Amino acid sequence: MARTAEVVRETKETQIRVELDLDGSGRSEISTGIGFFDHMLESFARHGGIDLKVDTKGDLHIDMHHTVEDTGIVLGQAVLKALDGFKGIRRFGHAYIPMDETLTRCAIDLSNRPYLIWKVAFARPKVGDMDTELFKEFHHAFAMNAGACVHLETLYGDNTHHIAESGFKALARALRTAVELDPKTHGHAPSTKGVL
Repeated sequence: MARTAEVVRETKETQIRVELDLDGSGRSEISTGIGFFDHMLESFARHGGIDLKVDTKGDLHIDMHHTVEDTGIVLGQAVLKALDGFKGIRRFGHAYIPMDETLTRCAIDLSNRPYLIWKVAFARPKVGDMDTELFKEFHHAFAMNAGACVHLETLYGDNTHHIAESGFKALARALRTAVELDPKTHGHAPSTKGVL
């Protein structure tokens, strides 16, 4: 059974198309108009083992907020759609990602009870041209729309690039484990409720 999805969202602020395959090999085609964000989404696809296409056209003449947040919304919706009721998955995943002086931890529960715990601080307001405050907006939008409980924490680190990138990689690796098919679930949602 293919675990793929395509989601299109068009508003006055953004036009976004996301295609993904949860059982891919990490290939990506990313275009958001924001160089560093493209790099983060490419890293997310590679380390998540997800084939991912993202085509975002946003109102960058205003700022990057709508582009980043709305891309998180559509990516989350695509993951949720591809999971098809969370049937047969491991559900939980976690990862620790070191990048030089930085260490970031992510734990995820694909529970259909979305939540974000964000314990990440940046020393600088920008990395490249991107506002660092937008990273929380992206992760929040993703978690809310993927039905994911995400706890993301940078345990220590100084370099803004490393902190941001280790967060995306940690989320990707935790998600990669959580979406794996678990034969012990016998194709059911992994919950005593029988449904998530």
